[in-house]
Parts: sequence; structure tokens; C-alpha cells
Amino acid sequence: MAESVVTENGEGGDATRRDFIHIAAGAAAVGAGAMLAWPLINSMNPAADTLALASIEFDMTKVQEGQQIVIKWQGKPVFVRYRTARELQEAVSTPLSALKDPEADADRVKEGHSQYLVVLGNCTHLGCIPTFGTGDFGGWFCPCHGSHYDTSGRIRKGPAPANLVVPEYAYLSDTRIKIG
Repeated sequence: MAESVVTENGEGGDATRRDFIHIAAGAAAVGAGAMLAWPLINSMNPAADTLALASIEFDMTKVQEGQQIVIKWQGKPVFVRYRTARELQEAVSTPLSALKDPEADADRVKEGHSQYLVVLGNCTHLGCIPTFGTGDFGGWFCPCHGSHYDTSGRIRKGPAPANLVVPEYAYLSDTRIKIG
């Protein structure tokens, strides 16, 4: 039978070896847990195709006056509209008191580029895609539930609670924007 060695502080030598084994086993368990958890945590990151669309650039010269182009950003449609002088005048002259979700046209466009309107193309009611030119106010109309938007993308009539969303965007030059 082996005798345990007693140190000056009264503890046996086997106890310190046992403590080391417990600490080493605990560290190995934490490492194994981290290795098992990493794939789960990493799966919560956005997919590579979504990251690639985190921001996009668009050449505004592709849009002619009175025309709207739909581009895809983060899997959502974005309406880029070059408004006519008449559409712009209607948007600017609409009193805020006539709006369900009051927001001035100047707050929805970039200064110096008020003829261009950039909005997400999803109805704020249930996410349907509105069509342009068929609404009561010269703007978009959501045929699914009857929401009417004006030429600035502001809700005027119907069940939608808010204006079409203006995404974060900036002008890189006079003719190029970056969305996102």
C-alpha cells in the first residue's frame, strides 16, 4: 500500500494531482463544448449571398424621366423612380394634414436630387408589391388590400399604416447611388 506524502500545509500530494486532473478535464470539456457550439452559432450569420447584397450601387442614368426601375436589394424590391415635374409638384404641394403618416417630400429624397425617389417596393400593410400609376393619387396601388400611395410613396388611403420605406442610400456621384 502506497503512503501519501504530507506537505508542510498538511495536504497530501495526491490531492494536488487530483486537482490538476479535475482542472484539465474541466478545460477539455469547455473546449469540446465550444467546438460543438461553434457550428450552431456560425449558422446564425447571414448567408454569403445576403452579405454580397448588403449594399449595392446603381447608375441613375438608366432611369428616364417618368420611368421606374425595380432593383433587388437584400431580397427585396427597390423602386427607383425618376419623377416628372408634375409628379414632383403634386408631392411637394400635398399638405401634411392630408396624410395618414405625415412626412414631407423633402424628407424622403436627397437634397439636390428631388426628382429621384428611392423606396422599398413592399406595401407596409402585409408586404405585397404595389403597382405604379393605378392608384387614386398618381402613385402606387396595392391591389391585394387596396392601399393607395402618392408620388412620394406616402400612404393616402387604405389599410397600410405607414409610408413606403426609404432605404438608407447615398449619392456617390451625380449619377450613382449606393443603397445600404
